Amino acid sequence: MKEINCASVIIEERRKIGITQEELAAHLGVVKATVSKWETGISYPEISMLPMMATFFDISIDSLMGYTPQMTDEKIKELYQRLALDFTQKPFEEVFSECEGIVKKYYSCYLLLNRMAKLYLNHASMAGNAERTEQILRVVVKLCERITANSKDQPLIWGTLDIQALCHLALNEGGAVLELLGESLTDALPDRTLIAQAYKLLGNEEKAQEAIQADLYIKLMGIFDSLMTNLQNNLGDLAKAEPIYLRAETIADTFNMKHLNVNNVGILYFLGASMYQLGGIPEKAIELLNKFANVFINDFFPFELRGDNFFDKLDNFIAENVTPVPRSEESTKKDMAQYPNNPIFDSLRENPDFKRIVKRMSDFAGGAANG
Repeated sequence: MKEINCASVIIEERRKIGITQEELAAHLGVVKATVSKWETGISYPEISMLPMMATFFDISIDSLMGYTPQMTDEKIKELYQRLALDFTQKPFEEVFSECEGIVKKYYSCYLLLNRMAKLYLNHASMAGNAERTEQILRVVVKLCERITANSKDQPLIWGTLDIQALCHLALNEGGAVLELLGESLTDALPDRTLIAQAYKLLGNEEKAQEAIQADLYIKLMGIFDSLMTNLQNNLGDLAKAEPIYLRAETIADTFNMKHLNVNNVGILYFLGASMYQLGGIPEKAIELLNKFANVFINDFFPFELRGDNFFDKLDNFIAENVTPVPRSEESTKKDMAQYPNNPIFDSLRENPDFKRIVKRMSDFAGGAANG
């Protein structure tokens, strides 16, 4: 990482346009010896000279000085790794002093500030004593506040808020975490586990449990949705699709998904049936279609998302935040009864077991419509 130094820039720019030191000196109104001293680093141009020289070379003053307020992502990564290693091998204050210089030089490079904040946080405990550690954590908070106040990169801001919240937790400031992240458990901004830790720190065990269960529930549903997408994308390749299905089925069974979100289980069985049918195993397809029909008839209605014995603090969270878009029970039943009519199952139309599944679902949907 180069310091502010215009010597090499003046040489490069002068040679680029093909002029001598004398010619540059004449244009700027100085003697040749002055230009020579600039190019050897003995002295630097006066501030009043910089605009004229930058204009002559058709570059910015920052470029003339060999300075940029930003650092590339790759350079930031390399710098972070090097400094992290230095913290383990060199005196803490020596490395921290170097870090401070870098921060001052690139104070508007917010990605770098984010990484430096993370670096400080990860190594604050090495500062030597509790008082110095607290000072370092306060420095991190200030860096985070600068990033969130000035950066336009929303994902970077989110990550920075997490770093700042971790600092407040380390400082035993649970209230500051809640003030920073808010108390909304569905906000995409905060890490809900940090909110849980803040409540724990404040002695509110009930809210801490609600927060951690909400975090687990949302992540569980996200993982399950991703598995369903992956399964659907690989339906035509049984070797790839079956392991995905089996893992999703294990999750559904382990977390009592039929109780938490029965719709997910229905989708799983239908996709599994499609997978086996496309894979040339019709008996397995019928087995899963039968499970799909049982869920449809016995478990789906009235449809609601709810907690269970494991997620025992979740009901209020679900009621307030993840209530599904309302649909009439009648229209939902009619739509679901059409699932077996998918062309994938055309070869099963005359299979007696398949016919029974179709009839059960049709009767259930028709009964609701007529009733």
